[in-house]
Amino acid sequence: MIILKAVLQAKKGEEAELEKELRAMIPHVQAEPGTLVYTLHRSQKDPCRFMFYEKYSDRAALDFHAATPYLKNLFSKFDSLLEKKPDVELFEELAGIRR
Repeated sequence: MIILKAVLQAKKGEEAELEKELRAMIPHVQAEPGTLVYTLHRSQKDPCRFMFYEKYSDRAALDFHAATPYLKNLFSKFDSLLEKKPDVELFEELAGIRR
Protein backbone atom coordinates (compact mmCIF):
# COMPACT_ATOMS: atom_id res chain seq x y z
CA MET A 1 0.00 0.00 0.00
CA ILE A 2 1.01 3.58 -0.63
CA ILE A 3 0.30 6.37 1.84
CA LEU A 4 0.30 9.99 0.72
CA LYS A 5 0.41 12.91 3.13
CA ALA A 6 -0.30 16.35 1.67
CA VAL A 7 -0.14 19.51 3.80
CA LEU A 8 -1.66 22.66 2.33
CA GLN A 9 -1.31 26.16 3.78
CA ALA A 10 -4.09 28.55 2.77
CA LYS A 11 -3.45 32.24 2.30
CA LYS A 12 -4.93 34.29 5.15
CA GLY A 13 -8.55 34.95 4.29
CA GLU A 14 -8.72 32.05 1.81
CA GLU A 15 -9.08 29.20 4.31
CA ALA A 16 -12.86 28.88 3.88
CA GLU A 17 -12.57 28.77 0.09
CA LEU A 18 -9.74 26.25 0.23
CA GLU A 19 -11.73 24.07 2.63
CA LYS A 20 -14.71 24.20 0.26
CA GLU A 21 -12.55 23.12 -2.69
CA LEU A 22 -10.86 20.34 -0.71
CA ARG A 23 -14.16 18.99 0.61
CA ALA A 24 -15.54 18.95 -2.94
CA MET A 25 -12.88 16.39 -3.88
CA ILE A 26 -14.19 13.68 -1.55
CA PRO A 27 -17.28 12.59 -3.55
CA HIS A 28 -15.15 12.33 -6.70
CA VAL A 29 -12.40 10.32 -5.04
CA GLN A 30 -14.87 8.00 -3.33
CA ALA A 31 -15.60 6.41 -6.72
CA GLU A 32 -11.94 5.79 -7.59
CA PRO A 33 -10.82 2.17 -7.75
CA GLY A 34 -7.92 1.49 -5.43
CA THR A 35 -8.38 4.55 -3.20
CA LEU A 36 -8.80 3.04 0.26
CA VAL A 37 -8.66 6.14 2.51
CA TYR A 38 -8.97 9.82 1.65
CA THR A 39 -9.42 12.03 4.70
CA LEU A 40 -9.18 15.78 5.09
CA HIS A 41 -7.92 17.31 8.36
CA ARG A 42 -7.43 20.84 9.70
CA SER A 43 -4.70 21.84 12.14
CA GLN A 44 -5.89 22.60 15.67
CA LYS A 45 -3.20 25.28 15.94
CA ASP A 46 -3.58 26.98 12.55
CA PRO A 47 -6.97 27.16 10.81
CA CYS A 48 -5.22 27.91 7.51
CA ARG A 49 -3.35 24.57 7.55
CA PHE A 50 -4.97 21.45 6.08
CA MET A 51 -3.78 17.89 5.60
CA PHE A 52 -4.96 15.04 3.42
CA TYR A 53 -4.16 11.50 4.52
CA GLU A 54 -4.57 9.17 1.56
CA LYS A 55 -4.13 5.42 1.20
CA TYR A 56 -3.93 3.63 -2.15
CA SER A 57 -3.85 -0.07 -2.88
CA ASP A 58 -0.86 0.34 -5.22
CA ARG A 59 1.01 2.80 -7.44
CA ALA A 60 -1.49 2.35 -10.28
CA ALA A 61 -4.30 3.60 -8.01
CA LEU A 62 -2.25 6.65 -7.01
CA ASP A 63 -1.37 7.34 -10.65
CA PHE A 64 -5.05 7.08 -11.59
CA HIS A 65 -5.95 9.63 -8.90
CA ALA A 66 -3.18 11.99 -9.99
CA ALA A 67 -4.43 11.97 -13.59
CA THR A 68 -8.08 12.79 -12.86
CA PRO A 69 -9.53 16.00 -14.30
CA TYR A 70 -11.01 17.04 -10.94
CA LEU A 71 -7.61 16.87 -9.24
CA LYS A 72 -6.03 18.86 -12.08
CA ASN A 73 -8.85 21.42 -11.71
CA LEU A 74 -8.10 21.72 -7.98
CA PHE A 75 -4.40 22.23 -8.70
CA SER A 76 -5.25 25.07 -11.10
CA LYS A 77 -6.77 27.00 -8.15
CA PHE A 78 -3.78 26.64 -5.84
CA ASP A 79 -1.99 29.84 -6.94
CA SER A 80 -4.83 31.97 -5.64
CA LEU A 81 -5.56 29.89 -2.52
CA LEU A 82 -2.23 28.64 -1.16
CA GLU A 83 0.51 30.47 0.69
CA LYS A 84 3.11 28.05 -0.66
CA LYS A 85 3.43 24.86 -2.67
CA PRO A 86 1.82 21.81 -0.98
CA ASP A 87 4.12 19.61 1.08
CA VAL A 88 3.55 16.11 -0.32
CA GLU A 89 5.27 12.97 0.92
CA LEU A 90 4.80 9.28 0.14
CA PHE A 91 5.03 6.57 2.78
CA GLU A 92 4.94 2.81 2.86
CA GLU A 93 2.57 1.28 5.41
CA LEU A 94 4.44 -0.99 7.79
CA ALA A 95 2.19 -1.76 10.76
CA GLY A 96 -0.89 -0.53 12.61
CA ILE A 97 -4.32 -1.35 13.95
CA ARG A 98 -7.76 -1.39 12.34
CA ARG A 99 -11.09 -1.38 14.12
